Amino acid sequence: MAVTEQEFAEAEARMQAHREAGHAVSARYDRRASRVVVSLNTGVQLAVPVRLVEGLADASPEDLGEIEVSPAGLGLYWPKLDVDVYVPALLQGIFGSKRWMAQQLGAIGGRSRSPSKIAASQENGRKGGRPRKTANR
Repeated sequence: MAVTEQEFAEAEARMQAHREAGHAVSARYDRRASRVVVSLNTGVQLAVPVRLVEGLADASPEDLGEIEVSPAGLGLYWPKLDVDVYVPALLQGIFGSKRWMAQQLGAIGGRSRSPSKIAASQENGRKGGRPRKTANR
């Protein structure tokens, strides 16, 4: 696929706009707090718990410690894990793909313990638990 000069110029303009909003100048793994600390060109530091970032939750501290910042400062890369993170997405609170984020939100919702959910669970327990799934043919 060939890229035209105009497409290339438009892509560079988009990148520059993202950089102006803040780009990484360095990143490190904080073992004590189990988080990634990203220093931005604006002087702001962003600390993100690794458990929140797709691909980092189960990684060893040694693997997490090796972080590369992209030349444009818009990406972080963990070579031993083959994980990329987009810095503008981190700033927006997006820590993974849409599918992965939806799974995380669903898991949180499933753990909620509202009074109505507790009552429904107790009622199901009195009836013998959740009904078994039946095969539809």
